[in-house]
Amino acid sequence: MVSLAVIKIKVLNIIGRMYELDRVTAALGTSSVFHPDNALSFYSDPSGFSPVNDADPYAKAMSTMSDALRTVGKAGEVSGIRSSTKAVPSIKDYQAWADSFASAIAEKIKTRQGFEQKIQSLNAEQKRVGHFAGLEIDLDELRRCKFIKIRFGSLPEGGFEQLSEYTQNPYVVFFPATRDDTHYWGMYCAPIDKIDEVDKVFSSLFFEQVSLEGLSGTVESYLKGIDEKRGQLLKQAQDIDAQIDAYWQKEQPVFKRLYAWLAYKSICFGIRRYAARYGGNFILTGWIAADKEKAVTARLDRMETVRYAFDDAADPEVLLHAPPVKLTNKALVRPYEFFVEVYGVPSYTEMDPTAFLAFTYTLLFGIMFADFGQGLLVALIGWLLWKKKKMRLGGIMVHCGISSAVFGFLFGSVFGFEHALDPVFKHVFGLPHKPIDVMESTSTIIVAAVCLGIFLVLLSMLTNIVCCLHRKQYTNGIFGPNGIAGFVFYGSVIFGFGAQMVTGAHIVTAPFVILCIVLPLVAMILREALGGLAEGKPDWKPESWGSFVMQNFFEVFAFVLSYLTNTISFIRTGAFVLVHAGMMIVIFSLAGMATGVGYILIIAVGNAFVIALEGLLSGVQCLRLDFYEMFSRFYDGSGRLYTPVVIGQES
Repeated sequence: MVSLAVIKIKVLNIIGRMYELDRVTAALGTSSVFHPDNALSFYSDPSGFSPVNDADPYAKAMSTMSDALRTVGKAGEVSGIRSSTKAVPSIKDYQAWADSFASAIAEKIKTRQGFEQKIQSLNAEQKRVGHFAGLEIDLDELRRCKFIKIRFGSLPEGGFEQLSEYTQNPYVVFFPATRDDTHYWGMYCAPIDKIDEVDKVFSSLFFEQVSLEGLSGTVESYLKGIDEKRGQLLKQAQDIDAQIDAYWQKEQPVFKRLYAWLAYKSICFGIRRYAARYGGNFILTGWIAADKEKAVTARLDRMETVRYAFDDAADPEVLLHAPPVKLTNKALVRPYEFFVEVYGVPSYTEMDPTAFLAFTYTLLFGIMFADFGQGLLVALIGWLLWKKKKMRLGGIMVHCGISSAVFGFLFGSVFGFEHALDPVFKHVFGLPHKPIDVMESTSTIIVAAVCLGIFLVLLSMLTNIVCCLHRKQYTNGIFGPNGIAGFVFYGSVIFGFGAQMVTGAHIVTAPFVILCIVLPLVAMILREALGGLAEGKPDWKPESWGSFVMQNFFEVFAFVLSYLTNTISFIRTGAFVLVHAGMMIVIFSLAGMATGVGYILIIAVGNAFVIALEGLLSGVQCLRLDFYEMFSRFYDGSGRLYTPVVIGQES
C-alpha cells in the first residue's frame, strides 16, 4: 500500500451480552482510539439484528443546564468544559439537580423581566410625554379652566406652515413645544363654543391628538418622576443580575464538574447507536490504530462475556467498508493537511498527497507573489496566526512567505522597490545587476511558466503511475491518459517537437511518431480491454469492438485536448508575476504625485493593498492549479478521517 503518511488501521469486531454494553462503550470511549462504525454494514445478512437506538439519558440534563446558562448570557461557560470521568458523589439525581438549577435561574430571570417590562413602559411614556416638555404649564390648573378646551398633539411640518392662512381666526393658534424631522409637538386651545370649529381646522391640517389624561403637575415634574421610577427599577434589575452572578459563582464548581461527567457519559452512550442487538447479545464494530491494539484488548479482557477479533484494514473484504484514514505528516508539511481535507482525504489505499501539495503549492505561490519584503511580512503574519490562534492556514502562510521572499530576492524586489537589492548583487555576488528583471523578461517568464507546468504535469503522471502499479491497477497505471501511455505521448509531443524547434534537429521521424505518439494513442483507446487483460479479468473483451473503439476514440480526443489546456493553464503563473510587478508600478506612480509623508503613506497603503489582494488571488490560483491540473491525475480523495471518540475534549 502506497501511503506515505497514513497510519495502519484495524477493524475491531466485538460481541457480548447486552448488560455489558455500557461497560464496553465506557472502556472504548476512555481509550480515545476507537472510531465507531455501523455494525450492521459489516454483515451481508442483517436479518435478526436490530439497531440499539436507546435515547440518551444524559442529554436532557445537559440541555437543561446549558439552556439555563444561555438565558443569562453565559453560554460560553459551557463550551469550554471538557468531558471528565470524575463523577460528583454528592449528587445522586443529576436530572433533579439540573432542574433545580434551571428553576432558580428562571425565577430570577422572570423577576428581572418584570422590571424590564416596567422600564420599557416608562420609556414609552417618557417618549410620548417628552414631546411637550417645552410647555411650561401646570396641567392641573388647565383642567380647572371651565370655559376653554385644550388639545395636545402633533402637527406635520406642512400643516404647521399652513397656519399662516388662518391669521384672521384668533383661535387657530398652535403653541409648539418641541419638533423633530417631520412634526411639531405642542398644543392649541379655544373657548368651548369655538372648539368644534377650531378642531375642524386642525383636523384638516392633519393634527394628531395625544391624550395627557392622568398627568398632574407640570410636564417637567412628570418626566422627572418617570426618571426616578426608572432609576429604581434599573437598580432592582441590577440587583437581580448581581444575585444571578452570585448564584452562578456559588454553583459554578459543581455545575462544571457535573456537566463534564454528563458529557463523558453522553459520549460513551453515543457509541451505543453504532451497535446492533441480536436477542440478548450485542455486536459493535469500529476502527483503531494498529499500534493501539494491545491497549484496547487490555480493557476488553476485563469483561466477562465479551469476545472480539481484529482484521487488517488492507484486507480486500475490509477495504469495501472504507477504512478511515489518519494523516501523520511531519511538522514541516502538516499545515497543508488543511487543503487536503478541503479537497477530500485519501482513501486507505491512496497515497497521501500532502507532501506533494506542500512542494507544488509553496513553489507556485513564491513565484506568483515574488517580493522579498512582502514575503517576509506574510511569513510573520502567518507565524503570529499559527502561534496565537493555532490556525493551520498560518503555518501555510509561513512557508509561502519564505518562498515569496526567496523568489523576491532573485527578482530583486523589496516592497516593490525593484532595484533595492542591486548593491547586494554587485558587492556580494559580483553581478552588475539583479539576475531577473521581471518587466524586461516577460516572454522568458511566460515560457518558463509553461515549462514549469510541463514538469509538474509529468510529475503528476509519474505519481499516478507509481500509485496505480503498486495497487495493480494496470488500466490507469499503464494504458490510461495519466499512465505510462499518456506519459509517453505527452512527453514525446512536448520534447520531440519542442527540441526540434529549438535545435533544428530532425527528431520527429516516422519511427518516432509511430512508437512514441501513435502507439500510446492506440493503447489509450484500447485501455479498458488491455487493462482488463493485464489484470486477469475474465470479461476483458467488449461486447462490440466497433462501438468500443468509437466511444474510446472520442474520450481520448478529449484527453489530448486536456493536455493542451492543462499546459496553457500554467501561463497564469507567469502572468501573476507580471501582474504583481505591474501593480507595484501603479502604486509608485501614484506615490510620485506626492511628497514627504504623503509619499510614504501611499507606499505603505499600496503595499498593504497588494499583499491582501494579490496574496489572496495567488493563493486561490495556486490551489486551483494543484486541485485541477495535478490532483485530478492521480488523486481521488474519497476517504474519510479517522476520528476516534475522545474523552476530555471540550463539550
